[in-house]
Amino acid sequence: MISLFRFTLGALLLGLSTLATSATYVIDTQGQHAFVQFKISHLGYSWLLGRFDRFEGTFDYDPANPGASKVDVTIDTSSVNSNHAERDKHLRSEDFLFVEKYPRARFVSTRVEAVNADEARIVGNLTLRGVTREIVIDAHRIGGGEDPWGGYRQGFEGRTSFRLKDFGIPKYLGPASETVELYLSLEGVRK
Repeated sequence: MISLFRFTLGALLLGLSTLATSATYVIDTQGQHAFVQFKISHLGYSWLLGRFDRFEGTFDYDPANPGASKVDVTIDTSSVNSNHAERDKHLRSEDFLFVEKYPRARFVSTRVEAVNADEARIVGNLTLRGVTREIVIDAHRIGGGEDPWGGYRQGFEGRTSFRLKDFGIPKYLGPASETVELYLSLEGVRK
C-alpha cells in the first residue's frame, strides 16, 4: 500500500513538474484558434472592425516564472480583412499599410512584466510599415492544459492601442480616427 502511494505521488509530482516548466508554443493558426483583430473609429461616427487572416508566431511561457515569457508574431499585412473588398484595397494602399513595400508587420517582446499569475504587461517592438516602436500589450491568460489530440495548449488574450501616425501611416481621417485598437486571442500548442 505504501509503495503504491509513493508511486502514485511520484507520478503526480512528475506530471505536475512537466506541466509547470517553461515551454515554447506555436500559435495555432492551422486550426484557427488565434485571431488578430482591430477596431478604429470612422470619423467619430461608427466603428470599423477588421482582422488579419494570415499570421504566425510562437511564445514561450513558464507558469512558475511568467516574467520570463517571450512572444514573436509576424503578420501578413496583405491579409487585412474588413469585410469590404474596396475598403481592403484602400487599406493595403500607400495611404495605410502600403503592403506592396511592407508586406509584413512583426511584434517581438523585449520584456514581460507579470502583474499576477494570469495578467501581464508585454512590452515589445512592433514593426509596421517599416517603422519600429515600442508598444505595451495588456495580456490575460485564459487557460491551459491537455487537448483531445495528445497535445498541450496555453491560451492568452491581449489588448493594445497606438496612433497611426507613429508608424508613418499618412492618411488622416480626423481626431477620432487617430488611434487603432488591437485585440489578440492566441492559443498555442506546445512544441
